[in-house]
Amino acid sequence: MLQQMRSYAKYIWIVMFAAFVGGFLLAETSGLLGRASVTTSTVVATVNGEDIPYMLWQNTAASMAQTQEQQSSRGLTLDERHQIDDQAFDNLVNERLLQQEYDKRGIRVTDEEVVEAAKFQPPPQFMQTPELQTDGQFDPAKYQRFLASPGARQGGILQQLEGYYRTEIPKEKLFTQVAGDVFVSETRLWQIWCDSHDSATVSFVAFPPVVTKELKSDVSDAEIQSYYDAHKAGYDRRGRAVLSIVELPRKPTSADSLALYGKMLALRAEIEKGAKFDDVARRESDDSVSGKDGGKLPKGQRGRFVKAFEDAAYKLKVGELSQPVVTQFGMHLIRVDERKGDTISVRHILKILHQGDSAATATDRRADQLAKLAAGADVSAKFDSAARSLGLLVSRIEVHEGEPASYLGRTVPSASAWAFSGARIGESSDLFDDDQAYDLVRLDSLQQSGVQPLSLIREEVREAVAREKALDVQMLKATSFSQAAKSTGFESAVKAEGLKIQKEGPFARTTSVPSLGGVSAAVGAAFGTPAGAISPPIRTETAVFVMRTERRVEADRKAWSAQLTTQRAQVTRGMRDQRIRLFLDGLRKSAKIDDRRKQLQAAQRRQTA
Repeated sequence: MLQQMRSYAKYIWIVMFAAFVGGFLLAETSGLLGRASVTTSTVVATVNGEDIPYMLWQNTAASMAQTQEQQSSRGLTLDERHQIDDQAFDNLVNERLLQQEYDKRGIRVTDEEVVEAAKFQPPPQFMQTPELQTDGQFDPAKYQRFLASPGARQGGILQQLEGYYRTEIPKEKLFTQVAGDVFVSETRLWQIWCDSHDSATVSFVAFPPVVTKELKSDVSDAEIQSYYDAHKAGYDRRGRAVLSIVELPRKPTSADSLALYGKMLALRAEIEKGAKFDDVARRESDDSVSGKDGGKLPKGQRGRFVKAFEDAAYKLKVGELSQPVVTQFGMHLIRVDERKGDTISVRHILKILHQGDSAATATDRRADQLAKLAAGADVSAKFDSAARSLGLLVSRIEVHEGEPASYLGRTVPSASAWAFSGARIGESSDLFDDDQAYDLVRLDSLQQSGVQPLSLIREEVREAVAREKALDVQMLKATSFSQAAKSTGFESAVKAEGLKIQKEGPFARTTSVPSLGGVSAAVGAAFGTPAGAISPPIRTETAVFVMRTERRVEADRKAWSAQLTTQRAQVTRGMRDQRIRLFLDGLRKSAKIDDRRKQLQAAQRRQTA
């Protein structure tokens, strides 16, 4: 089998080489590489001294982007492409780190191991392939016949399998070394069970901090610096930018709605006259995912769809075709294929509501004017001048690196990725558009990701120091109240101080109780205080609490024993996964990674400016 795998390697390498050369020529001719800042020998990062070539990163990301575009049947926004670039980069870094660890530990893969794995450990995607299943279950015999078939050989599947196993087998060996000895004792399993099945009910008084202007003004520069130095890691933030934005809506009119309704009635009539629903869905549906499959949506129970769609679907009989159904996504024609109790299988045809031709033409002309006046401008004033000349409102939005921009509840495609890809303060973007609007943005301010300098967050740190001081004040009040409650009684002390008793429960140790600060020390204290006893002051980030445990119910040991085998398997698997994650995080944190992406992007922007 391995010989067969390798016999087709040259053809696969020819294809890969052609793709590489094609990608290189595209990059060269499109100006992607620039003239001096980026070349075929440019390195995008080094991982413990080992280079990652820029072109390898670009080709990996381009391949991933092409796959996603094919799956979604549309082009990608800058935000989506930026996420793919990050994912491709992380994958390449992780590959380097893992290979370095394999070399360090002497982990190797033999030909025999590859053949054995190919025969008896099919990849997950193979096990889910309907052609390799019998009665809905993976069929090993069908899989073996497939491996021996001419199609598998001629299609390069065997070569791809070899590559898969040469990647996965060493990873499995490494993870076994890292986490293969995980063992969970019954004592620990019982404690885990108790954490989620013991319960407590409490009465409590909260002393929230009161941060006054006077308290903040009393915070000294030395206190600010000391607090910042002690909590610096907590100020490691994603990049933040402030953008000015102007919008040209592409709002449909009532006439557009009526026209679409007529279109949906025509499609319905076509199906009723004998056209296959599947064929019409493939031809007409704007849902590119389900449209490819004849409009078929995943089978399931209630709660999967928006209310209007779901209400209409559950009123239909099997095989019945709905009237046009309006949702926030557009208009639908719905047909129920199967129904068993509350579980249904449905198909739909979606048509998105767009502007009519005349309105769209007018909007497009204004968008062209906006782009001509300000798109790509490096002078800040051109943005404002363009907005005034077209009578457009200029608004401001805040965006964070790695998150799409949002304006008036609508996602603004590509704006966030553009802001963090080397744009300069005062620079205007290209014109961005989707089905709802055209948008133009200008970069007004930018904070890079990482630990924020004290100069940028001084007032935030001042607020945090003042809050700590306010909690100190409340600790004194809570201590006095706790002592009084222990001597005169909880209710009497509350009445004397003019306070308010709150109640919570029953809750477990692992329950997030918002009124007690989430999963906090106060929640834990409820299980450390005997029933009827009054706690000492419990300080959390949100307030200081004094509580009385009203009732405690311990976990049922018999119920625990009945599920022990299942729990052991789940907890062991979870602890192994956690140890592997921590190990991989440790590899990344301890590695010397020189990430040059932003420098290269900035150099490219300067090159094309």
